[in-house]
Formats: sequence, C-alpha cells, structure tokens
Amino acid sequence: MVHKKVNVDGSLFEPTLYLVKGMCILDNDGNRILAKYYDPAILPTTKEQKAFEKNLFNKTHRANAEIIMLDGLTCVYRNNVDLFFYVMGSSHENELILQSVLSALYESVSILLRRNVEKRVILDNLDAVMLAFDEICDGGIILDGDATSIVSRTALRTDDVPLGEQTVAQVLQSAKEQLKWSLLK
Repeated sequence: MVHKKVNVDGSLFEPTLYLVKGMCILDNDGNRILAKYYDPAILPTTKEQKAFEKNLFNKTHRANAEIIMLDGLTCVYRNNVDLFFYVMGSSHENELILQSVLSALYESVSILLRRNVEKRVILDNLDAVMLAFDEICDGGIILDGDATSIVSRTALRTDDVPLGEQTVAQVLQSAKEQLKWSLLK
C-alpha cells in the first residue's frame, strides 16, 4: 500500500524537488554572515529575509533544541562559538533530511577552516564557504551530503585547474600570490 501525504483540505501535496528552502549562517548578534534562499515564493526580498533571520535568531539563540517551526518553515539549527548555522525546509519536509544537510554544511565548513569555526575565520575564507554552500545545494535540490567530498571539490588547487574553469576568487588569489612574489624578488 502506498502512503501519500495529504494537505489539511484533503488535496495531495504536489511532488517537488525543492527539498531545502534556504541555508544561512548568522553571528552571535543575529546578523547575516552568509545566506541563500532557493524558493522565490518565500522571502522574496532581502528585507523580508533579514526580518525572518532576526526572528529566527531571537527564537533560537537561547534554546537548547535543534529544530523549530517558524513562519511555515521547518528550521534545523546548530550553534558553535559565535555562529549559528540554519537549514530551512517546508513544513512537510523530512526533518532528518534537513538535519543531514545541516551536518554536511557544518562539517564541510569545519574541515575547510581546519576545525576553527569562528566568525573571523569564516569571513576570511568566505569564498570557500560559499563554494561549500553551492556544492551542497543547487536551487534547493540537495546535491551532496558527504562533507569530505564537498571539501574535496571546494578546495581545488589553482595550479591544477585550467584558467577557464577557475572561480573568480581563485583567479584573484592566484594574481595576489604572483604579485606578492614579483614584489619580493
């Protein structure tokens, strides 16, 4: 027998590939470090996103739980030192799926930053953290949940990658290093 999820009004939920509605990292004051929202129907403007993030932070920064329902979204979260990591999904999304995305996000950031997960270090390595966001989720569709494979794809060496395939951050970093070495000669 096939079990189908049914809305309150008796209609069936439409199947969707948007498993994750958004991911964000906030600091100890509830200010955005990095955020991505994948469903334009919810929180379409930056103003609405920041208001939601402030409300989310106010509800979770003193709580000992790992999950909250807020504004029709299921939000799983984790805090570390001076940061809060959040993954949001629809109200009917599987919390275990959202928790696995949160774990992948936190662990990949932790590995990228050599276990030094703090606001200052994330800001210094924001390009790598942004790449990790993109490797985990694309348009809300979960691509990968394994932190080591996410890190292996985000921590590419610029020497091994053709110029056309490098990210802007990698090209700028390579240019900075070349300029530094030319000035030191």
